[in-house]
Amino acid sequence: MTERDPEVTSHDNRRQVLYWRLLARLFDNEEQAALESASVAVVEDIGLPPALLDPQVSVDSIVQRHPDLAAEFDGLMTPESTSDGDGERDRAAEVRRAALVSKVLLNVFNSGSGTVTAGQLSCWQSDAGWLERALGCKPGELRSGRSGGSGSGNAPDLSRLIPEIGPELGAIEADLVKRMHLREVLADPGLAAQLTPSMSLIEQLLRDKNNLSGVALANAKALIRRFVDEVAEVLRTQVEKATVGAVDRSVPPKRVFRNLDLDRTIWKNLTNWSPEEERLYVDRLFYRHTARKTTPQRLIVVVDQSGSMVDSMVNCTILASIFAGLPKVDVHLIAYDTQAIDLTPWVHDPFDVLLRTKLGGGNDGPVAMAMARPKIAEPQNTVMVWISDFYEFDRSQPLFEGIEAVHRSGVKFIPVGSVTSSGRQEVNPWFRERFKALGTPVISGHIRKLVHELKTFLG
Repeated sequence: MTERDPEVTSHDNRRQVLYWRLLARLFDNEEQAALESASVAVVEDIGLPPALLDPQVSVDSIVQRHPDLAAEFDGLMTPESTSDGDGERDRAAEVRRAALVSKVLLNVFNSGSGTVTAGQLSCWQSDAGWLERALGCKPGELRSGRSGGSGSGNAPDLSRLIPEIGPELGAIEADLVKRMHLREVLADPGLAAQLTPSMSLIEQLLRDKNNLSGVALANAKALIRRFVDEVAEVLRTQVEKATVGAVDRSVPPKRVFRNLDLDRTIWKNLTNWSPEEERLYVDRLFYRHTARKTTPQRLIVVVDQSGSMVDSMVNCTILASIFAGLPKVDVHLIAYDTQAIDLTPWVHDPFDVLLRTKLGGGNDGPVAMAMARPKIAEPQNTVMVWISDFYEFDRSQPLFEGIEAVHRSGVKFIPVGSVTSSGRQEVNPWFRERFKALGTPVISGHIRKLVHELKTFLG
């Protein structure tokens, strides 16, 4: 047996000490004296601050005191090799990495118990942002479901792990919000100012809005408005990337400089090239066609506002307002639980729509379908988006028959099981199978999928 290099053994032992301490603290808040003292010795020996081991100290605080560490946290857990120049494992770097990784994991996943203050929620959200940065994402990206991953080198392949982390972060954040005395926090402008809007927080605000008044209600509305504006900015960028309509060549191109087709102009005038003068004489300019064929389209969005669909409802309400702002797109919005409400008059303002919704209750899809079907004027130019988990008070058949009739009439029907920011969503298997057989499979996942479907139809 080959004798191991003592230095290699030392590095490996140090790394194991840090990871054993991490596991011990994640599963039991009680300190293990031997692991704690050994970890402090390791951290000090490799030149890192002992505060790194204190779960009460945020990553922000560490970085403020030691600015050089910010760059080390970025991409810390991405699948990049920790080898040295000769391709060998850099075990000293792995020990340092273990200490930093332990910090972000412990701060995020050991969220404690008991009442949570606004400051503690804000610190957790910041630490979660550092974890996302360590995984190669932007802060908030995992919790909004916009990320993926790939791997190589000595580090693990995170491509399968990353999609699972987002929902877990969302669940922890939701638990922290529930443990807050939210009404008292909202009533104090100083505490309310510490809150960072998130889907979990917005859900609680929408559920409790009827119990708020005065300063608390004003602060709640300000947080909802801020969140709506932030999500709308992201979604608007995705929608604007679409090419709307095919080029209409029956309309002459505008003869302006920005439409000048320089490549075609040069190609078509090559016969006018003068070798002696080394000059190209242009006797005709060519312009690009920019006018596009647009047919007025009607978009009918039906949103299940029962308690299980809050995330999807917020996203789709905002998305509907963005499409309502596009030329020649007539958007109608209906929300339902056991009753249906036509929110079309307020569709341009998702903030106003959300304040008018009433979360909770059950699902009575046929009531919503009875309100939606009269809105179909030209089936071929209509798309109906139905957002729900499709769990219907044991009345699956009537709703599906209505959906099937709409689909057969020529309407583009898009069933959406979830367009979430953080959580998992279960879709009624009975509906899922029948939608698949109908040729309209359920969209489930990130809202980008729905944006793509709508752009394809409306374009």
